[in-house]
Amino acid sequence: MKSSWMIVAGGLFGLMGVFVKLGSAYFSSAELVFYRSLIGLIVIYGMVRARKRSLATPHIATHMWRSLSGLIALMLFFYAIGMLPLATAITLNYTSPLFLALLLTFVSKEKPHWWLIGALLIGFAGVVLLLRPNLHSAQLTAGLLGLASGFFAGIAYLNVKQLGQQGEPEWRVVFYFTLVCTLGAGAWMLIHTFHAITWASVPILLGLGTTATLAQLAMTRAYHTGTTLVVGSLAYTTVIFASLFGMLLWGEWLPALSWLGVGLIVLSGILSVLWTQRASPIVQAPT
Repeated sequence: MKSSWMIVAGGLFGLMGVFVKLGSAYFSSAELVFYRSLIGLIVIYGMVRARKRSLATPHIATHMWRSLSGLIALMLFFYAIGMLPLATAITLNYTSPLFLALLLTFVSKEKPHWWLIGALLIGFAGVVLLLRPNLHSAQLTAGLLGLASGFFAGIAYLNVKQLGQQGEPEWRVVFYFTLVCTLGAGAWMLIHTFHAITWASVPILLGLGTTATLAQLAMTRAYHTGTTLVVGSLAYTTVIFASLFGMLLWGEWLPALSWLGVGLIVLSGILSVLWTQRASPIVQAPT
């Protein structure tokens, strides 16, 4: 199985997107982040207690930066899913490897390599094709916020790299991330919007939390047991699953130019993963 666990994670992340889109009819993006994170927090904490692991860490500041950037990325991502075709929203979020590669270049103060410049140009062309043909003016803001979710996810992955270099285990990174997301999204929804849970929305919330948590576990297993470059490339199976779910459930048939844009973004992401692994190997954790 090994690297193939990423295909399992891709399908589960695609299903998570389905539940987010269904849940957007009942809840705000902050509320969806809260319920998703709360279920994940309970599961992760239960695992920590069962294995008698310590949550104490000398790197709490880095955990907070990773968690806050991940929280912003998740809230923007969930908002985009509610407003855009599922494949479009997920593809825009999956520009994160491109932003990560760019951020690593600035952090290391190195001159951008031609490989990275090529990936950036391909990714930019893909974003233009994806946003221009199928988004009218009312959806343009959602599209830009979806792209911003990829940028903040890139920052989160950069912090994950730093935590990996500091020797922090992945389960501790995921714990603090879900903790901050639960508290942050909970505070946001109490201040701005709160919708009561109904019997119709309970299965959606349970599905959201379950698929997100199982997807995280499958992704973690893939990176632990598989080949990093293969796993990083297989992460884009989420786009394929999301496209299929969008077409089957909502009839979201994108124009030909949009599919070309999706393909270019996926290609640029894979090139960025290859470049990142060669330039600076990274331990990744799911957002």
